[in-house]
Amino acid sequence: MQLTLTVLEIVAPVFLLAAVGFTWVKMGYEYRVEFITRFCMSLAVPCLIFTALMKTDIDASALATLSLASFVAYALVTLSMWGLVRVGKLDRRTFLAPLIFGNTGNLGMPLALFAFGETGLGYAVVVFAVMAVLSFTFGIWLVSDGGSLSKVMKEPLVFATLLGGLFLWQGWETPTFLTNALDLIGQIAIPMMLITLGVAVARLKPSNFVRPVVLSILKAILCAACATAAGMWFGLGPIALAVLIVQVTTPVAVTSYMLAEKYGADSDSVAGLVVVSTCLSVITLPLILAFVI
Repeated sequence: MQLTLTVLEIVAPVFLLAAVGFTWVKMGYEYRVEFITRFCMSLAVPCLIFTALMKTDIDASALATLSLASFVAYALVTLSMWGLVRVGKLDRRTFLAPLIFGNTGNLGMPLALFAFGETGLGYAVVVFAVMAVLSFTFGIWLVSDGGSLSKVMKEPLVFATLLGGLFLWQGWETPTFLTNALDLIGQIAIPMMLITLGVAVARLKPSNFVRPVVLSILKAILCAACATAAGMWFGLGPIALAVLIVQVTTPVAVTSYMLAEKYGADSDSVAGLVVVSTCLSVITLPLILAFVI
């Protein structure tokens, strides 16, 4: 009973904030997703990542180990999902990237923060950064055959990760007034991303639910298994391992739908994956948290 209450305390704020966005749109109010997404990804999330890394008490070598474990986990996930796409005779451009990359920003980081505090957030931003680099290169290549490393290096969140890692490694800190300002901007990121997630889910209109349900369940199982294997292989500590599993197992990200729309893949099928996997995460993520806590 105590474990159930603990898990509910962690996941309830996440889904309540998403419900705020969902309800807001259903009531007919305006919400400019493009502006909020650009603001978060260009400013708020980079500030959150930088300050989280700069102020973390986690040993730099532990974060480096987690980075390697994250790369290996996503490599295993890629192999698993490639096999799933081949067996299911699914279109690679449409399904492979969404099945590999989860919603580590909108859902993963808030869950890590609520479940494991600032330490969990420090680990979560590392996994998020690894996912972002892979998503903006390999992920875009899968959808469009046009991934570019130069584009990735221009992303503010990648620059913030590298700079935050440098400050952590050297033990540097920004002046207090600047740290406080960056903290305030970064604090905007998590609630706004969760509300935006609810807005996006409310606006998506998938045409089919049977296939997305099967794929979403298989994605959760395979991702959890791959993350667990990678984390145990690298000997991660309990919190780092738990964060890795939660992050890698998050549902399909809304950005996958946006990329499918942009590059001419089957966006309706991706929309179905986003909606169904996000709804199923109400069940899967608490189960995973109950397992790792």
